[in-house]
Amino acid sequence: MTAMPTDEQDRLDMARLQRGDDAGLNDLMGRHSLRLVHYLVRLLHSEEDAADLTQETFLRVYQHRAEFDGKRRFSTWLYTIASNLARDRFRWRACHLTVSIEAESSDPSVGLRNSLPDGGADPRDSADQNDRSEVVRQAIAGLPVEFRLPLILQEYEGHSHAEIGVILNCSAKAVEMRVYRARRELRRQIAVLLP
Repeated sequence: MTAMPTDEQDRLDMARLQRGDDAGLNDLMGRHSLRLVHYLVRLLHSEEDAADLTQETFLRVYQHRAEFDGKRRFSTWLYTIASNLARDRFRWRACHLTVSIEAESSDPSVGLRNSLPDGGADPRDSADQNDRSEVVRQAIAGLPVEFRLPLILQEYEGHSHAEIGVILNCSAKAVEMRVYRARRELRRQIAVLLP
């Protein structure tokens, strides 16, 4: 027996949810929550914020289930909700600066951000690779939100320019330009930070 494509299964689960079968939400969460958390950690650089916004995203899916258009991809709708919540979180952070009173962990391998797939570095030079990866993470974190969102959606989540345009409510050409500018800025920052 072959597995049903994810898009079709998503449509069926949303239809179940719209009919009042709440188990449809559980199935959607099972398929999408881990990837969504990874996306939000990359974007927000905070596991706590990513976990909160993942829950909030699925709460919004539940609350607005009647508005879902089954002719569209569920994942695009889901990432639209998550991206809008992330933008709100960025605005909130800008007005409510915080300082962590927790001590830094002495073990750098602790934490979800360090467990995210990074493309499979060669173990022989993992220390050097980890240093470069951290420079790239910092450079991405330093990008303006309007460049960071489309870059992460394309590079890490694999969305097309058209899908990102729907998620961010802009044209595919605007997405292409933002990704281009993000890459240009990343190259500039990395050239300064890496010898």
